[in-house]
Amino acid sequence: MTERNQEGRLAFSGRQFDVRIVEVATRGGGTVRRDVVVHPGAVLILAVADDRRIVMIRNRRVGAGRTLWELPAGTMEPPEPADQCALRELREETGYQAARLERLTGFFTSPGFCSEWMEVFCAHDLTHVGQALEDGEDITVELVAPDRLREMMFSGEIADAKTIAALGLYLLGGCAS
Repeated sequence: MTERNQEGRLAFSGRQFDVRIVEVATRGGGTVRRDVVVHPGAVLILAVADDRRIVMIRNRRVGAGRTLWELPAGTMEPPEPADQCALRELREETGYQAARLERLTGFFTSPGFCSEWMEVFCAHDLTHVGQALEDGEDITVELVAPDRLREMMFSGEIADAKTIAALGLYLLGGCAS
């Protein structure tokens, strides 16, 4: 997990992230301006049902201008630990509670302009307890077989990079059963 970068001048402060203007030294001795999205970090959850199907969501995304197939994910609320955030987001977005959680990997989502670090977890031993969506969230849940997910990734039906990355690792043998 990364901490919020406090370098540069605050240009915008929002509910989930800030934007800072940072001057970066160049090889030639000058400086260039960079606008950096400073993010508290996030989690992504790959929840595996007992029958090996994966819990997927259809999530209306304003930035993409459409509803996307995704794995459940969410922004951390510091000082919340990543594993607790993962359990919370899984429950809120999908209605599933996990008895077992394991870390799969972590990565920067868009390091060219954003500090967001995403922790990826696999969730096992699921129990359905009901969704607890936030106001403004429009999410439906579907369990999808791994073979179908592979087809969806190659056809472009799944167009969310974080989901493609985590599913790719899973299909390569990541996550214990």
